[in-house]
Amino acid sequence: MVQRAKYIPIYRVTTIVWMSLKFLIQIFWFKHTHRIWDQETKQKWERLLAKQAEEYRRKAIKLGGLLIKFGQFLSSRGDLLPRSFIRELEGLVDRVEPVPFKYSKKTMERDWSLTLEEVFQSIDEKPVASASIGEVYKAILLDGTPVAVKVQRYRVREIFQMDFKALKIVFFILSKFTRYGKKADLPALYREVVAVITNELDFTTELANGNHFRKKLHDFEKVYIPEYYSGLSTKRILVMEWIEGSKVTDINFMQRHQIDRKATAKLLFDLSVEQFMFAGMFHADPHPGNLMLKADGTIVLLDFGMVGEIKQRDATSLRLMVQGFILDDYDRVIDALWEMEFLLPNADTEQIKKLIKQTTDMYLDGNFDKLDAHLMTDILSDIQEFVKEQPIQLPADYAFLGRASSIIVGVLTSVYPQIDLVEWGRPVIKKWMTGEDSSFSLYKQVAKDTVKPLMSLPRALIEYLEDGDKEREWKTEIHQQKLFHQFYLFYSLISFMLLIGGIGVTLYLDQTDWRSYLPIGWTAVVVGAVTFILISIRHFLLIKRIRR
Repeated sequence: MVQRAKYIPIYRVTTIVWMSLKFLIQIFWFKHTHRIWDQETKQKWERLLAKQAEEYRRKAIKLGGLLIKFGQFLSSRGDLLPRSFIRELEGLVDRVEPVPFKYSKKTMERDWSLTLEEVFQSIDEKPVASASIGEVYKAILLDGTPVAVKVQRYRVREIFQMDFKALKIVFFILSKFTRYGKKADLPALYREVVAVITNELDFTTELANGNHFRKKLHDFEKVYIPEYYSGLSTKRILVMEWIEGSKVTDINFMQRHQIDRKATAKLLFDLSVEQFMFAGMFHADPHPGNLMLKADGTIVLLDFGMVGEIKQRDATSLRLMVQGFILDDYDRVIDALWEMEFLLPNADTEQIKKLIKQTTDMYLDGNFDKLDAHLMTDILSDIQEFVKEQPIQLPADYAFLGRASSIIVGVLTSVYPQIDLVEWGRPVIKKWMTGEDSSFSLYKQVAKDTVKPLMSLPRALIEYLEDGDKEREWKTEIHQQKLFHQFYLFYSLISFMLLIGGIGVTLYLDQTDWRSYLPIGWTAVVVGAVTFILISIRHFLLIKRIRR
């Protein structure tokens, strides 16, 4: 009954909207009846959210369509949903009942204008994978080549169009009757959802993405992207090379084929770094089902329907934001957030800047050497809570990046539990921070920021007077570094001016009758040169220490 009803527009729209309304009513009633948020109330709240997420997951598996894809999308939105809700959705993978083979056969023969016998020697009618958008079958081409054939599900476009209408109604209700209407840009979020999922409905886009990654990851010898058969691929059909192997998290498979788990994890780590930390496209859904392992230890990437992109401009902004944290310059952090469109128009930048600074000082106290895996976990947890409470909304690509990073960390931990992400990440961060165009990027940025030392000192004094007892202690090394940094620059400028002035005076005196005063000029030259050299050396060592 449900299988037939899910194709009826009024049934799908009503089911989705009613489930959303029920969740909102439950949340409203809970907050109305629980005024005091003690530990017991928080536990009840977490149970309510987990129950709602579980209901959503069951409904998504039953109906398929947008509910599954939207659930995967929501699992990346730590800026919108509580962690307890996301935790339930993280396990939501494409688990739907396969459609009868006759529908897939009809799609293939219609798109190719050929019978299956004219294309394949054989094709297994039972799919090897069944997802919300497509079924995957194993087939043998006429020349004996095994291939994987991905066919769009029966009436899937029609189903998604129904679900988009239901989602639009839900977003309208959220914008009018909940605080999300003020905190989040729901129209922009709706457009992102529609755009991202519509792209997945066109398999030619996935084919183009796959070919792009083949070129991008060409230098990784132990990474493989399957070949695609563009002549047989259409908007509803994707034919690719068949790969024998197992999931990258299959430890028994690795033991049988004597595959080094640490080497596999390191290769996967390097592969993720290449995608996640530098400008370009990245695989946005790297769960174990999309990461295969061949018997020789080669990692195979599959399914490029969901990808994100880090633009060069945003990569630069992100790097400058991290430099802002290192140099204790939170104006730069805010500027980078604006450039990356993280902040909504109604954001109170001064309040956000103050909260970011307090959070950073609380955890690191100016010393990044304290950063370890446990501290990173605490920081990320607090940042997620901070983002939910502020007018901050991550663009879809960055939400996907966060989700993909979270997934890949889980995969790495499964493959090699002894992994030390901080240790592996140090050289990567060093390379990333210096930039792709120059190994002296941070040095140049530091020099650029200190051309106004006399303006920076009053600002530091104002912060000293306003921030209270904590800042009055002046014990953190970061403040000492900033002050010495400014003093060195100031005195290097004075000594340089003395050097240039001395040279000018000496040349002038040498051409006049005042040659008896030449020792004064030479003294100014020597003092200026020696002072400039000594201060420059000390200044360089200071900058090097700041960078480290």
